Amino acid sequence: MIENKGDAPVFCEKFCVVCKGAREGNKICKAIQNIELKIFGKNGCIWGAARTRYYGVTPDKKLPVNSRKNKQKPNGKKK
Repeated sequence: MIENKGDAPVFCEKFCVVCKGAREGNKICKAIQNIELKIFGKNGCIWGAARTRYYGVTPDKKLPVNSRKNKQKPNGKKK
């Protein structure tokens, strides 16, 4: 895994319709993502490349379950 350099790339992981859909198994999203990966290279678009740098996993792969970075950090606010 590559060292953390900044904030987590949230867009590719949670909001990108294509990448999120492809990782969940949607065939249309997977086809679009394959075209995108052929155009931009193995790391995909700029958000996919940021995800690859941060997590060490390309946009077409799911995050490892035991990844420390995969776990959410508490926001530190207590009520």
